[in-house]
Amino acid sequence: MSIRSEEHRTDGGNPRSTAKLFGHPLHPMLVPFPIVCFIGALLTDLAYLGSANIMWSNFSIWLITAGLVMGGLAAVTGMIDYAGDRRVRAARPATPHMIINLGVFVIELFNAFVHSRDGWTSVVPTGLTLSVISVVLLGISAWLGGSLVYKHRVGVKS
Repeated sequence: MSIRSEEHRTDGGNPRSTAKLFGHPLHPMLVPFPIVCFIGALLTDLAYLGSANIMWSNFSIWLITAGLVMGGLAAVTGMIDYAGDRRVRAARPATPHMIINLGVFVIELFNAFVHSRDGWTSVVPTGLTLSVISVVLLGISAWLGGSLVYKHRVGVKS
């Protein structure tokens, strides 16, 4: 048994995920959907930039909308986990992870309104810029989320 796992055991095991379905944490199940949707929106924005084919702009708004819906569900389950165990809140990456994800949600909500405009201005330059910012922030947040699981063992059974 490693020293790190012994530290966690003295406090009652690993920090637990409280939003579960049949014993499986929900937050990590939902998180990939908005990530894929927002990265896909960036890719379709780039395709629109290169072709000016309105189909790509339409794909972008649908991907952003789906990402917002699934991101909302992931946010709710993440907040339940955050509020449900003080050891989750005590993990250093937890609060920045939450703040960045909420920031991405707000940026993408604004991005949805930008993408709902007609023509070239629905993507260039504001929509594309917002998509790039979101994907960069998602990369940082994903790193922090991975740290919560692999280093701080949040939601990992003892």
